[in-house]
Amino acid sequence: MHGPRRFLAALPFFVVASASLGAETMTRVDTYGDWMLLTDSETPHLFCFVTSQPKSSTPNNAQREAPRAYISAWPKDGIRGEVSFRMGFKIKKSAQGTASIGAGGFKLFGSNDRAFVSDSTQELKLIEAMRKGSSMTVAIASDHGTVTDTYSLAGVGVALQKLQETCF
Repeated sequence: MHGPRRFLAALPFFVVASASLGAETMTRVDTYGDWMLLTDSETPHLFCFVTSQPKSSTPNNAQREAPRAYISAWPKDGIRGEVSFRMGFKIKKSAQGTASIGAGGFKLFGSNDRAFVSDSTQELKLIEAMRKGSSMTVAIASDHGTVTDTYSLAGVGVALQKLQETCF
């Protein structure tokens, strides 16, 4: 695991279109099924990511910012896939969550409103399961109960392939 530090350091740049924040601009490369590929404006790229919004959430009346799943790449550092989830609410202290695809489950830990895979080996297995699966459920506790997001995995395999081609 590369830890949340890379992701958290880049959060100011993670926007969902060609919006400018300071000197940095994120560019939407394309959409593949339910997943979108974005890159920074640097040559060569400093970071790129694919992202998606959940198709459903429970409870559906939870007060929160828009949740998103991310798979980020950091070409300069040789990082090809770092999985994270913006839950959109403050995660309960010491809460552990899960990302589930089919019968497989992957442990998550929370940091503020983000969830990350607990182990780098499991992170690689999660990415492989995402490529093969059709949907993924992410669940973790807030102070008000467990929130569950369900993501479509349609297009994630192609999006990840394009991420590697575009960023490395």
